[in-house]
Order: sequence, then structure tokens, then C-alpha cells
Amino acid sequence: MIESLSRLPKVPADRLARPFMRFLRIEAMAGAVLLLSTLLALALANSPWSVPFLALWDTHVGILLGSIEISRSLKHWINDGLMTLFFFVIALELKRELVLGELRDLRVAALPVAAAIGGMIAPVSVFLLVVDGGPGKSGWGTVMSTDTAFVIGCLAVLGSRIPQNLRLFLLSLAIFDDVGAILVVAVGYGGHPNWLALGAAGLGLMTVATIARLGVRGLPVYFALGGGIWLALDVSGIHATLTGVILGLMTPARSWVSDRRLHAILSRVIAYPPGNHWSGDRTARRDLHRAGIATREALSPIERLEIALHPWVAFAILPLFALANAGVPVRGTEFDPRLTTAIFAAFVIGKPVGVILFSYVAVKSRLGIRPSELSWGLLAAGGLLTGIGFTMALFIADLAFEAALLNSVKLGVLGASVISAAMGLVLLTWLTSAGRSAART
Repeated sequence: MIESLSRLPKVPADRLARPFMRFLRIEAMAGAVLLLSTLLALALANSPWSVPFLALWDTHVGILLGSIEISRSLKHWINDGLMTLFFFVIALELKRELVLGELRDLRVAALPVAAAIGGMIAPVSVFLLVVDGGPGKSGWGTVMSTDTAFVIGCLAVLGSRIPQNLRLFLLSLAIFDDVGAILVVAVGYGGHPNWLALGAAGLGLMTVATIARLGVRGLPVYFALGGGIWLALDVSGIHATLTGVILGLMTPARSWVSDRRLHAILSRVIAYPPGNHWSGDRTARRDLHRAGIATREALSPIERLEIALHPWVAFAILPLFALANAGVPVRGTEFDPRLTTAIFAAFVIGKPVGVILFSYVAVKSRLGIRPSELSWGLLAAGGLLTGIGFTMALFIADLAFEAALLNSVKLGVLGASVISAAMGLVLLTWLTSAGRSAART
């Protein structure tokens, strides 16, 4: 009792801040794991084991059911299958912030939305300008998005010196442009539409919405339906990873059991004196069962799914993706200098220019609010970090470019990510150094 009274009372804001901070901590650690996986992929791709390492990802894996065969390369299953869970978690966090977090205020949300739009338009413009109609011009979608894990990992390097508003701004921006990029992928880099398969996917989504309204809360049911929707979209010509975005945004953000009801249910269990009350068909057993359901359902589906899936995405799926996609054999490989330069310039120059310019327009037009802690200097440094496009850039590149151009694109992405991270960290270090007032005005 004395221990609990010695602490400050909890406020509702604590419940909103904790999931956000947990997401940031996992993303920060994921950035380090992702970096190690990238370096390992580069080392193996340029080692004596290069040929078997690169060939491993082209190994076909699938299932055969009578005359029906579902077979894909290992790389395809990772990029199109497992990465669906990555987009699902990204969409969950976006909805949580929009419904429960600071982005509930439309003017607060408008700033990262404007920055994300600028961070998509400007780099695409730079890319097309440099490519100038040459090979690979159709791969403009590659330069649209920011790598969430690496950006948050860079901010974690400076720890508490970074204002929380900058973390929220960059996380929101990265999530918005990730969602924007996957929508572009779904429409721009899919095949010819199969309307029957699209109808089946639509029917699956209607089923999900209907059973959610009827009160079905068993997660295995939704995962089974999600798998069916993924298969339908995969056949339809729309990129199947869109399944993760749609289902993430459809997931309820509010809990089924309120705090008040939870306390009332738990109080019935606590009221029983010590003893064997929980066996047999008794009221006490029913109370205990009800308490178990209530404690689970006191967390919203978004929180439960993020807690369950986010570590798997951060520490298994993304590193596996890096191993499958980041290996660039340097020796004996021909590169297209113009294409590599276009990718590099789009991220290093186009991204920060678009983010800063559109943020400035949003604030000056009073569509968006810039928090007082988020100075223009900090925002500019954050803009430099958005040039780290790694995960989504490699994901889209694999869809948008011919195999002969992929290594040129990967080299541009990797180079831009390294330079953007270095410039952003140097500027942030200077702005947040002791006695520097620019970061506080």
C-alpha cells in the first residue's frame, strides 16, 4: 500500500503513451538487427559462398493438393507473404494513433501527412528528372517511402536528447508514406485484374466486417479469413500485401470490456476466500472463466495483435527480408550509373526537400500544427533521415525493375540510406548538443 501511494496517480494518457513507447523501443532494437542482417547479406553475396547464398532465395517452395499447386520461390513467400504481416502491424499502429493517439487532432495529423505527401512527390520528380526516359523509368515507386525501423533506430542512438515530438512526427510520416507506397504497389505494379478473384476478396472483407459486428472475437477465425483474402488478391492481379493494410485498418481500436466492467468482474473473483472454488460446475468456476475473458478483452484488438506480432515482424520477418533482398554482389556485376544516381539523388535530395517544403506549406497555411519542441532545424534533420528508404525501397524495386537492373537499384538504395543516416545524425547531434538553443526554439 505504501509503495503504491508513493507513486503519482495514473492518468488516462498513460494508457495511450505506453503502447506508443513500446512500439518505438521495438523499432529501435529492430533497426540494429536489420543493420546486422543487411551487413551479413552483403558479406555473403561477396564471399566464396555467393552463388549458393543467392540461389537459396530462388528455391521453390509450395504445396500440392491434387491438381492444385501453390508454389513460389522462397524470396516470393518472404516478400509477398511474410511482409503482409509487416504491413498489417504498420496499419495497426497507424489506426491506433489516429483513433487513440495524438493524431486524433486533424491539425496535428496534417503535418506528418503533408510531409509524407511531399516526401513521395519530390523524390519521384527527382528520379524521373535524372533518369530522363532511360532504363528503369517505370520504377519510380521505389523512391517513395521511408524505412521505419532504421529511422527510429537512428533516433535511439541519441536517446533522450531527441524530443518525443520528433519521434512521433517521423514515425507517423514513415507509416503514412509506407501505406501510400503499398497502395501505389497494389495498383501500379500488379497484373491485369481478375474480377472473379477481386469479388472473392471483397466477399472475404465483407465477411470479416459482418462477423466483427456479430461479436466474433476469436483471432484464428480472422487469420483464416485473412489467408483466404490474401490468396484471392494474389490471384486477382492486385498485390497481395494490400491485405495487411486493409485488415489492419479494419481492426477495432477500442476494447470490448471497459475498465469499470473489468474491475467489477475481477472483484467477484477476489471476493472468494482462499480454498478450492474453481473445480466442478459451480458459480465460482463461471466467475473465473468470465474473469479470464474480461482480462483478455480489456485490451483492444489492436493492442493485443501489436503485442503478439510486432516482435516477430521486427526480429524475424524484417531481418529475413534483408537477408533475401540486400545481397548485392559487387565484383563482376555491371551497374547502370544513371539509374543508381537517380535512386541516390531521389532519396538524399528529393526526400528531405519534399518533407521540409510541404511541412512549411502546411504550417504557414494553418492546415497543420508544428509543436513548439519541434523546431525547423530538428524537422530538417528528420527530413534527412527520411532518405533511409531501405525496406520498402527494396520491396518495390523487386517488383518494378528487371533482374538486370536490380543490383544498380540496390546499390543506390544502400548508398542513399548510409549517407542520409550519417547526415541526419550529424545534424541532430549538432542541434541537440549542450548549450545549443536552436533545437528548443
